[in-house]
Amino acid sequence: MSAPAPDAQQHRKILLTVGGLLAFIAVVVLLFLNKFLSPRVMSPQELAVNGAVVFDKPRIIPPFQLVDHHGDAFTLEQLQGKWTVIFFGFTTCPDICPATLAILSQWYKKLDDDVRAQTQVVMLSIDPGRDTPEKLAAYMNHFDKNFVGVTGEFLPIKTLSDQLNVAFTKVMLGESDYTVDHSSHLVLINPYGHYHGIFKPPFQLGQLKTTYQSIVTQFPH
Repeated sequence: MSAPAPDAQQHRKILLTVGGLLAFIAVVVLLFLNKFLSPRVMSPQELAVNGAVVFDKPRIIPPFQLVDHHGDAFTLEQLQGKWTVIFFGFTTCPDICPATLAILSQWYKKLDDDVRAQTQVVMLSIDPGRDTPEKLAAYMNHFDKNFVGVTGEFLPIKTLSDQLNVAFTKVMLGESDYTVDHSSHLVLINPYGHYHGIFKPPFQLGQLKTTYQSIVTQFPH
């Protein structure tokens, strides 16, 4: 059998060279896209500068008994299996609460699909005397149908808020009306149901998304 003609050999080498270059370019593009699309991983120092504080050792939360806006029990078990972002607020709050929940609504929608699937947002009422499950249901649905409103007896709420470093106090407005002054940071609970860290205000949408997704991405599974 005769050897291929010189022109055929040269053409074959060109095809192999071009094919190799195209394969190399494809690998580079895939690596770039993977890095570009993957959540940014931030160091603890970077997280802190951007308002997210992650504890060196997550803190265990003792059992508690509360109720969600559907009237179902809300216990420590409901904080397990997903990441939970908790905001302590109340439905008659004039400014901080609706503004924070509005930002959380936008933030929740902008999370990567896989991250959003393992995330729940909870507003825990610090005004249980007025915030019934029915009232919370209407309030939470205004922001996102997936958000959970939680209320219950005052003492369990106060105990849990103390454990999560959230302060609040009733402030009288005349003889019969009142408001509630309260901490406005967000509490982060990891999938084990442990107190994992906090997000400090003021909240910026992009910053909150980047820090949160970085924390979730780095968490050992």
